[in-house]
Amino acid sequence: MKDVPNNDFFVIKAKENGVNVIGLTRGSDTRFHHSEKLDKGEVMIAQFTEHTSAVKIRGKATIQTAHGEMDTEVE
Repeated sequence: MKDVPNNDFFVIKAKENGVNVIGLTRGSDTRFHHSEKLDKGEVMIAQFTEHTSAVKIRGKATIQTAHGEMDTEVE
Protein backbone atom coordinates (compact mmCIF):
# COMPACT_ATOMS: atom_id res chain seq x y z
CA MET A 1 0.00 0.00 0.00
CA LYS A 2 1.71 3.12 -1.13
CA ASP A 3 1.28 6.50 0.53
CA VAL A 4 0.04 4.93 3.78
CA PRO A 5 2.44 5.97 6.53
CA ASN A 6 1.91 3.02 8.87
CA ASN A 7 -0.06 -0.09 8.05
CA ASP A 8 0.72 -2.09 11.19
CA PHE A 9 -1.93 -4.45 12.42
CA PHE A 10 -3.93 -3.78 15.58
CA VAL A 11 -6.12 -6.11 17.62
CA ILE A 12 -9.54 -5.42 19.14
CA LYS A 13 -10.92 -7.87 21.71
CA ALA A 14 -14.54 -7.44 22.82
CA LYS A 15 -15.14 -7.52 26.58
CA GLU A 16 -18.94 -7.52 26.15
CA ASN A 17 -21.50 -8.45 23.51
CA GLY A 18 -22.28 -5.90 20.82
CA VAL A 19 -18.99 -4.00 20.53
CA ASN A 20 -19.08 -1.91 17.34
CA VAL A 21 -15.94 -1.39 15.26
CA ILE A 22 -16.44 1.34 12.65
CA GLY A 23 -13.96 2.14 9.87
CA LEU A 24 -13.70 5.74 8.65
CA THR A 25 -12.53 6.74 5.19
CA ARG A 26 -9.40 8.60 4.21
CA GLY A 27 -9.64 11.77 2.14
CA SER A 28 -11.20 15.23 2.20
CA ASP A 29 -14.56 13.93 3.53
CA THR A 30 -14.34 11.49 6.42
CA ARG A 31 -17.19 8.98 6.25
CA PHE A 32 -18.14 5.64 7.74
CA HIS A 33 -17.32 2.90 5.26
CA HIS A 34 -17.41 -0.35 7.20
CA SER A 35 -18.68 -1.68 10.51
CA GLU A 36 -18.47 -4.92 12.42
CA LYS A 37 -20.17 -6.09 15.59
CA LEU A 38 -18.16 -8.24 17.99
CA ASP A 39 -19.48 -10.39 20.82
CA LYS A 40 -17.69 -10.99 24.12
CA GLY A 41 -14.40 -12.78 23.58
CA GLU A 42 -14.31 -12.21 19.83
CA VAL A 43 -11.14 -10.75 18.37
CA MET A 44 -10.71 -8.66 15.24
CA ILE A 45 -7.33 -8.06 13.63
CA ALA A 46 -7.29 -4.97 11.42
CA GLN A 47 -5.00 -2.40 9.83
CA PHE A 48 -5.10 1.10 8.41
CA THR A 49 -5.14 1.12 4.61
CA GLU A 50 -5.29 3.53 1.71
CA HIS A 51 -9.08 3.60 2.32
CA THR A 52 -9.22 3.52 6.14
CA SER A 53 -7.76 6.42 8.13
CA ALA A 54 -9.44 5.89 11.51
CA VAL A 55 -11.38 3.34 13.52
CA LYS A 56 -14.06 4.10 16.09
CA ILE A 57 -14.85 1.51 18.78
CA ARG A 58 -18.08 1.56 20.81
CA GLY A 59 -18.41 -0.72 23.81
CA LYS A 60 -16.04 -2.41 26.23
CA ALA A 61 -12.95 -3.64 24.42
CA THR A 62 -9.20 -3.99 24.67
CA ILE A 63 -7.13 -2.58 21.82
CA GLN A 64 -3.55 -3.75 21.22
CA THR A 65 -1.19 -1.85 18.93
CA ALA A 66 2.54 -1.62 18.38
CA HIS A 67 2.35 1.41 20.69
CA GLY A 68 0.76 -0.43 23.61
CA GLU A 69 -2.52 -1.76 24.96
CA MET A 70 -5.56 0.20 26.10
CA ASP A 71 -9.13 -0.39 27.19
CA THR A 72 -12.14 1.64 26.21
CA GLU A 73 -13.65 3.56 29.12
CA VAL A 74 -17.34 2.69 29.12
CA GLU A 75 -19.45 2.91 32.27
